[in-house]
Amino acid sequence: MLLFRKASKLKAMDPFQKMLLVVMTAGAIFMLLPIFYIFNHALKPYHELFLYPPTIFVRQPTLQNLQELLNITKNSIVPISRYLFNSVVVSAVTVVLVTIISALCAYPISKHQFPGHKLFFGTILLSLMFAPETVAIPRYLVAVNLGLNNQYFGHILPHLAAPVGVFLLKQFIDQIPKELFEAAKVDGANEHVLFARIVLPMVGPAIATVAIITFQGVWGDTQTSTLFMQDEAMKTFPFFLNTLTSNLANNVARQGAAAVAALILFLPNFLFFLFFQRKVIQTMAHSGIK
Repeated sequence: MLLFRKASKLKAMDPFQKMLLVVMTAGAIFMLLPIFYIFNHALKPYHELFLYPPTIFVRQPTLQNLQELLNITKNSIVPISRYLFNSVVVSAVTVVLVTIISALCAYPISKHQFPGHKLFFGTILLSLMFAPETVAIPRYLVAVNLGLNNQYFGHILPHLAAPVGVFLLKQFIDQIPKELFEAAKVDGANEHVLFARIVLPMVGPAIATVAIITFQGVWGDTQTSTLFMQDEAMKTFPFFLNTLTSNLANNVARQGAAAVAALILFLPNFLFFLFFQRKVIQTMAHSGIK
């Protein structure tokens, strides 16, 4: 029945729509090739990893690379599971805190026009102009003076100030009608109820987008592990991935393990985006409140 409906829709299309459908489908397949490559690359035996020209699809799939990755830390003090655990904890806590803090910052700027709110918002937008490298030294001094070395909060604190998150949420909150807040206040709702029952549900697409942007930035971050963590047990999985093939005598050793580790690093980002993709598309379309 479903196939019949789709066939009917295709017949109803004019020639231009059919041509556009073919072009878009070809473009989608082309953009999926890197994803196919990273999955296949992790399953390639060593003689396929170094083929020239490289191939996208694996010919003789194997789990040897995964076994090699597990064996690297099998006899070490810090196992690979510890690096993964640190990354999961840091990413989860940071995503929750960033979305909450960004929403709490965006709401009063949008709906409570306190003195200097435009200047405050302008300062937040101005901070978007600075490259991360420009604040690396101040960030390091703040973390050290607060005693955050070798602590989970040392991973989390540098990411909590998220100007992009505040901007996106503020733009969405701007589109919520003031009449809705006034009606809720007449019914006895206080600011906490307005924020939790009206603002947060209506800016769901923007929250999902902020969560994805934050997760991608935190999950792949190596800077906090490099600068603030001297204890190996407190470092994250991306840092471990960077050390897999460094300081080795040749360029062949551990390449299979690195391929599997890259897949492990990629999978959460991929799944996270798939889960929230509808919300992200709504944000990019700037739908807001109709």
